[in-house]
Amino acid sequence: MITEERIAAYIKSLDKDLSPQLLRLEKEAEKNKVPIIKKETQGVIRFLLRIQKPKRILEVGTAIGFSALFMSEYSRKECDITTIEKVAMRLAEARKNLKDEAFPHRAKISLLEGEALDILKELVEAKEKYDFIFLDAAKAQYMNFLPELMKLIYEGGLLITDNVLQDGTVINSRYSITRRDRTIHTRMREYLYTITHMDELETLILPIGDGIALSYRKEEEYYEHR
Repeated sequence: MITEERIAAYIKSLDKDLSPQLLRLEKEAEKNKVPIIKKETQGVIRFLLRIQKPKRILEVGTAIGFSALFMSEYSRKECDITTIEKVAMRLAEARKNLKDEAFPHRAKISLLEGEALDILKELVEAKEKYDFIFLDAAKAQYMNFLPELMKLIYEGGLLITDNVLQDGTVINSRYSITRRDRTIHTRMREYLYTITHMDELETLILPIGDGIALSYRKEEEYYEHR
């Protein structure tokens, strides 16, 4: 937890309850130690969905389908959600959950199976566009995904990146990080520097949950003549 524990607990106590079906899925994920979006992150996404009112959402990293189903409940009626996953074990659960009749808005969701980068390139080739992108996949690949995501997001759209502060360790020296985690640490720092210094994006990093970056895709007129 990055924020002070008591403050985080108090804020969580004020949050709205999940629907019974999402609460059940959340508890199953916790029991099986499957990482899903944290309570604080849920609040941010719900708030942004209400403000942005996206018509097309792209999620990179379905896991068991919790976040896609969460977004289906809080997005507008005519919203389409495309979600990408490659891990076979996660896909088996995602397929089951995304077909579960307990979730009334599941028809909004389309699941694409395979390597995220390959699928992103296919979506670019097909000239697809999205006004809300949620990135919650392999952290070491964020920099590789970014060029394709920039082609897929509308001007005025939002790119939401989860787990960017890595339990606060992203601020540590590379040499204090265990050797097996150094590549992810280096690439995440590169990703954060890039999205906070791109002319095309206005980015805010919030130290809640495991860290979330909110990036607004500026209209071209605001940066093209700089």
